[in-house]
Amino acid sequence: MTDGAAKSIEVIGRQEPLEGAYQRLTSRDPGKFWTSGQWMTERRGGSDVAGGTETLAVKQDDGTYKLYGYKWFSSATDSDMSLTLARPVDKDGQYKEGTGGLSMFYLEVRDSNGDLNNIEVQRLKDKLGTRQLPTAELLLDGVTALKVSPDGRGVASIANMLTLTRLHNSISAASAMRRILNLARDYSLKRSCFGVQIKDHPLHIKNLANMEIEARGALLLSLEISRLLGLDDCQKISPLEKDVFRLLTPVAKLYTAKQAMAVTSEGLECFGGMGYLEDTGLPQILRDAQVLPIWEGTTNVLSLDVLRAVSKTKGGALLSLQADMTERLRPLLQSAPIQKSAEKVQQGLQQLLDFAKKNPKHLELASRDFAFSIGRLYIGLLLLEQANWTEATAEDSLAANRWCQKDLIPIVQEANNNNYAKDVSDGEFRLVYDGYPAPVIQKSRL
Repeated sequence: MTDGAAKSIEVIGRQEPLEGAYQRLTSRDPGKFWTSGQWMTERRGGSDVAGGTETLAVKQDDGTYKLYGYKWFSSATDSDMSLTLARPVDKDGQYKEGTGGLSMFYLEVRDSNGDLNNIEVQRLKDKLGTRQLPTAELLLDGVTALKVSPDGRGVASIANMLTLTRLHNSISAASAMRRILNLARDYSLKRSCFGVQIKDHPLHIKNLANMEIEARGALLLSLEISRLLGLDDCQKISPLEKDVFRLLTPVAKLYTAKQAMAVTSEGLECFGGMGYLEDTGLPQILRDAQVLPIWEGTTNVLSLDVLRAVSKTKGGALLSLQADMTERLRPLLQSAPIQKSAEKVQQGLQQLLDFAKKNPKHLELASRDFAFSIGRLYIGLLLLEQANWTEATAEDSLAANRWCQKDLIPIVQEANNNNYAKDVSDGEFRLVYDGYPAPVIQKSRL
């Protein structure tokens, strides 16, 4: 969040007092360094920021604002500053609903005397994991703040922060996988079972190998997003790369988070009963990983964001993805050890694009499988590139080929099974809500 806040300030302009905040957020001096929160979630909604934000902003004579509202899930409560959303109130006490009524505000948590800035901590959240990061319900009762976005551009302005936090989420997912895998590997060298060390049981090694491939894929995807972010920061990113960056950011966040949950759970099994004991510290890895598919947008919310990236570019983002992957696949298709896998990625990409073109009305229902398909295909590409590197090892080729043995395009298999048809969708509703009223048909938000 600190990284994201610095990026947001950089984008909107570093005029005072934001310049001072920026210098503190990016300082390497512990005495000057600040951390930042991101206070968006309110009682009526988490991801539904447009419909759930009730905090009001009242302008003062000196140009500042007083914020009045209740932030229900505010992480980094012990931060020095925060960026938040609120609805400016006009002179008649009226405000605008929806996204168009939201603006972004900068606030400092404490005043010059070190007292809280009219912020009341109602309670700390009793969370499943990430307990080292305090999260609280906060009452904003006249918090002094500065409006730092144009009216109605709050969500767009804070989006830069979300890009960074989603990248950090992906990196955290990759690191959680690597941590549990390294511990499991080390344990297998020390623990003996049935007369031999665990490392000498082929079935156990197969499990570790599968985890290793997932961890490698997650890391490469996170690093690719980081590379694109660097190009964007330096204003050297091409329009095509910009489209791919926008499309892959939510994909990377949602897919690596799901990987982390599966790998950390499997990792605990590698320790047997020891993996279930709190005094080993191992259960905390799984508990902390559970937040990864939840905050900064759940899997379904981010799947819809992937479609939004496609919709807003009128399909251009998908065409950019196709151009990017096609060009990078060319040398891979000429490399014998990975040729068949490269062909499978190429074919899968075309099938994905064909589905999107022929089934636009099914895309929202299929958005989760759509995002997963992009994630698997792109990780396949990255693993194949790694295997084709001049300093690559035989193990790199093994990892790439094994990854490409997966079902790289689950959306096609689901479509072939007719699982996006309306009668199937209606049947799924009855399966879950037998005896309840039929669902209200809503217009697509894309």
